[in-house]
Amino acid sequence: MSETVSKTFGAPAREPDANRWKALVFIALAQLMVVLDATIVNIALPSAQQDLGISDGNRQWVVTAYALAFGGLLLFGGRIADLWGRKKAFVVGLGGFAAASALGGAATNEAMMFGARALQGVFGALLAPAALSLLAVMFTDGKERAKAFGIYGAIAGGGGAVGLILGGFLTEYLDWRWTFFVNIPFAIVAAAGAYFVIREPEGGRNRSALDIPGVILSTLGLVALVYGFTRAESDGWSDSVTVGMFVASAVLLLSFVLVESKVKAPLLPLRVITERNRGGIYLSLGLAIIAMFGLFLFLTYYLQIVKGYSPVKTGFAFLPMIAGMITGSTQIGTRLMTRVAPRLLMGPGFLVAALGMLLLTQLEIGSSYAALLLPAMLLLGLGMGTAFMPAMSLATQGVEPRDSGVASAMVNTSQQVGGAIGTALLNTIAASATTAYVADHIAGATSRSQQQLVQLEAMVEGYTSAIWFAVGILVVAAVIALTFVNAGRPGGTTVASSEEDAADEVKIPVVAH
Repeated sequence: MSETVSKTFGAPAREPDANRWKALVFIALAQLMVVLDATIVNIALPSAQQDLGISDGNRQWVVTAYALAFGGLLLFGGRIADLWGRKKAFVVGLGGFAAASALGGAATNEAMMFGARALQGVFGALLAPAALSLLAVMFTDGKERAKAFGIYGAIAGGGGAVGLILGGFLTEYLDWRWTFFVNIPFAIVAAAGAYFVIREPEGGRNRSALDIPGVILSTLGLVALVYGFTRAESDGWSDSVTVGMFVASAVLLLSFVLVESKVKAPLLPLRVITERNRGGIYLSLGLAIIAMFGLFLFLTYYLQIVKGYSPVKTGFAFLPMIAGMITGSTQIGTRLMTRVAPRLLMGPGFLVAALGMLLLTQLEIGSSYAALLLPAMLLLGLGMGTAFMPAMSLATQGVEPRDSGVASAMVNTSQQVGGAIGTALLNTIAASATTAYVADHIAGATSRSQQQLVQLEAMVEGYTSAIWFAVGILVVAAVIALTFVNAGRPGGTTVASSEEDAADEVKIPVVAH
């Protein structure tokens, strides 16, 4: 591989960083903190709402404030990482995230809580792209990159489920405030380790002037998009503000693309997203996240409300999915990544996940965990873990070093927007199916117990209706991955970062992640 790179770029290949595996430990720890924070707070929300006197109408802002800041500022955060240097952005992001978490844990009213969550989102938007781009520039050997991204992919996929377990433990046995305070030791250890261990390769910074119009348009456009989907979940798709947000988002993001095609130093160089492999990955990954986020929500409610599981037991019920993701990423993906084309891991991976999702369409009130939920979650985990690995690696493969931050930010953006869409879209489908079922069956329920049974049956009917859509979404993700992603297996595959690069035929070994 080093010979290929040397011949292509006319310079000796850079020796890999001696501390890269130590660095991976701290990068993975930071990634785990960010991912599990997305679900750990959900478990604690009812207790926090009661303690702080947050109204039912305002409680969504505990989640929404984080989602808007994180999703809206990701591209800006990725560009700052390219400008400052990834190591500096990573350490600053960790420090800020820890401080915001301390503020959230110490919150005495709803305004303090919402502000803390928004600050967590701001620093998360700086931290997440920096973490992924550090991996991209530190691991250049094909087999090593496979292992590194296998570990990273397992954490990215399974961290949310870990958050459910940890959130359940902390809320049940300590206090909801510890779901915030727990981030502080994570951040301190990761920041200290990164400061002393990480040595960022030279020459990868993008010192061009900051594209202020691009920052403003992308941030406002993404905030409007995420808020539109968040509001659709609570106020409906026909709500005037919801529609207004979608229209504003479309106008702002189209203006952003127009600006990026004209300015000299764009925030998001269009070469990053127009290359067919990366474009296919951003799209298929976003679709897969839509399906996954809805599922986490439905299964959490199904296990706690329908089956009567405690928060801790609910968290442990997700363990098969975590085990599947770790196996898919670190065993199946890592072993096959250097032998087969990325699309042959991503496409089948999404289809295996769709098969697991298909099993869950058979959910009933009395469904057995061992006979139905366990195999379904194993398949979901295996499929997603196998698919996520090539997706994350290839999304940053072949990108010019100066663009690695924004390319990494696009991966996170597709996940964040996918999560917002998934929660809103699948919740709406579920709610409509539940309402229709109650309307059709409640008349025949004469006693209170029969009415309660109809309500539970309606809830499960809503979940399975939405899960059918999730199956279809995963199949579409598989088709996109198989159609768009045409990079070959590592070893002499030509991948162009842009049309200009294609003319120069830049040879970079492609590694699925």
